[in-house]
Amino acid sequence: MIVLVRLIVPLAIPRYPLAIIAALVFDAIDNSLLAQFTNVDLGPDGPYQGFDKALDIYYLAIAYTATMRNWTSEAAIEVARFLFYYRLVGVLAFELLDERALLLIFPNTFEYFFIFVEVIRARYDMVRWSARFWILAAAAIWVFVKLPQEYWIHVAQLDFTEAVADHPWFGVLCVLGLLALAGVFMFVVRPRLPAADWNWRFAAGPLPATERRTATGWQLLEKAVLLSLISVIFGEILPTVQISALEVAIGVAAIVCANTAITLWRARSLRFGAGLVLNLGFVYLGSRLLSDSEDFPLGTGLFFAFLITLLTALYDEYRAVYDAKRPAGGRAAEGG
Repeated sequence: MIVLVRLIVPLAIPRYPLAIIAALVFDAIDNSLLAQFTNVDLGPDGPYQGFDKALDIYYLAIAYTATMRNWTSEAAIEVARFLFYYRLVGVLAFELLDERALLLIFPNTFEYFFIFVEVIRARYDMVRWSARFWILAAAAIWVFVKLPQEYWIHVAQLDFTEAVADHPWFGVLCVLGLLALAGVFMFVVRPRLPAADWNWRFAAGPLPATERRTATGWQLLEKAVLLSLISVIFGEILPTVQISALEVAIGVAAIVCANTAITLWRARSLRFGAGLVLNLGFVYLGSRLLSDSEDFPLGTGLFFAFLITLLTALYDEYRAVYDAKRPAGGRAAEGG
């Protein structure tokens, strides 16, 4: 049930972007819930830890596609794109080299930057803010939020609840720090904010009447790289994957290209169910060709097929929206 919730909740992110906070909360409390209500092995070598890391990448990938759907600042989108791929490269390097310090070098700044932008976007038109503003915001989140957090979690490997239990003064200090930040915002930052452009908007607008098309050219390359990186990370995390990282990358890139060829041949996109069945067949065929294993892990294969089908559909649809907002000059349309 917990895994199902973590698969379903991120699907709301494109339409209700701050649903990413719910995904983040479920990620934070899932181990506690599993420890209380199940007998699942939650140790570092237990079966759930792999799925836990995979599900983190899953909801971040959905959030990345949502930037193309909803954001009107090309500068913010480019910053988010860099942060997202930078984190993917870091997670991949960590999985291949098993060096925890890499997670400090490649922090997950994208997630908090996405939340920051969506809070801003709930009250303001994004085009009011310059590229310099988005870059400085990302840098501040990187240095003052994510680096300490990544060090705490992945290098020092400390647990917050255990730290507070062992050192109560630490909990008091954290509360005082949060109150100080709230005071700075209320009495220093808030009075200097410009007038809001609209009342709070937590839901993104409906999709514009843009013709959905499959990504080709450089867009196809990005889609292939995106899905290959994510799939290689999953392949390194999930114990049932028996082929190498290079084989996973080549296989997934081939599936993406095959999906594109079929869509172009039919002159329209496959329905989700049909695409899922087709991609499950491709995953099965790839496992037969690249693996000597006698058994096909259906659950893992279905997960990969679902991931490829979902992200392909989201990327194609939202990339078309993003391109429609960009005039011939190449910059995203301002406003909205």
